[in-house]
Amino acid sequence: MNRLVEANELAAIGAEYAATGKKLVLTNGCFDLLHTGHIRYLEQARECGDALIVAVNSDASVRELKGPERPLNGEFDRAEVLAALRCVDHVTIFTGKRVTEVIRSLRPAIYAKGGDYTLETLDSGERAALEEVGAKISLLQLVPGRSTTALLERAKSPV
Repeated sequence: MNRLVEANELAAIGAEYAATGKKLVLTNGCFDLLHTGHIRYLEQARECGDALIVAVNSDASVRELKGPERPLNGEFDRAEVLAALRCVDHVTIFTGKRVTEVIRSLRPAIYAKGGDYTLETLDSGERAALEEVGAKISLLQLVPGRSTTALLERAKSPV
């Protein structure tokens, strides 16, 4: 299977894993500047199941979420870097601020999210889609002090 997948391939990928009894884990994010926090998070997510698919925010959705100066790296570059990681089995790019449609198409067994979220702070539409498809929600340990925003702030400050 191709590691970079289109939205129209998600249903078939999800069905294939389900048919073989393998647990497919979904996570999502911007992943603008890949750092240690991302790597540890993705490795934890992969350990939750048999395969990991990462849904990457499109450039337009990153701008909507993070502001007009982001992303620093384009969506295809971010997807390619993620696909090169040993812990990532598949990568897809999604439009919009929320990953709801990816959840409905893919029907993952597990949805992994960073420890900066709680069940209460997950987007209600995403939570509803996860409940609809029967996905277990796994909140992963946050890596303190590791974020793209913190890196950008450090890069801007004089040494």
